[in-house]
Amino acid sequence: MLEKWLAAEGTELLLVLLSCLVCYAAILVYTRVAGLRSFSKMSAADFAMTIAVGSLFASTISSPSPSLILGLTAIAALYASQWLIASVRCRSKRIADWVDNEPLLLMAGRTFLDENLRRANLTRSDVHGKLREANAFNYDQVLAVIFETTGDVSVLHSPDPDSRVDMEILQDVIDADQLKDAAAALSESKSN
Repeated sequence: MLEKWLAAEGTELLLVLLSCLVCYAAILVYTRVAGLRSFSKMSAADFAMTIAVGSLFASTISSPSPSLILGLTAIAALYASQWLIASVRCRSKRIADWVDNEPLLLMAGRTFLDENLRRANLTRSDVHGKLREANAFNYDQVLAVIFETTGDVSVLHSPDPDSRVDMEILQDVIDADQLKDAAAALSESKSN
């Protein structure tokens, strides 16, 4: 049994190497034709595309099923679908709203928005890790923490206590109005 697991014939190895080269070259060509957006993480569809291409690439080169031609066709179909969705997304707000998640405000200034943390299935500890990753040294530096549509967490911070976030940057963020409330409360506490 161990022999089957460790053994490979020279022909099989050659076919895997050849499949790998052809499939890899095809992915480079497809990316060149479809554009760099193919591997961005700007939307859930982009992320799904990246995962699916990786999975198809691995299965195409490592086993006889799917065949090389079927694998290349499936990958091409993914690129075409992603390009089509991205194009339609740019032209239709309704489609963009349907395809994309909405960013979610997790912290407004130094205030955690616990309900939004629950909606995002995140903990304060998760946010603490992202604050450290962003080199925010204390809560007073934090302007906003946002759970982005891609699952990334953005930390807007500044050492300047008078810094404010331009609300246009947060125009599509759920509960961004709470940032205005936090800024107003901070201004009021400074004036007292």
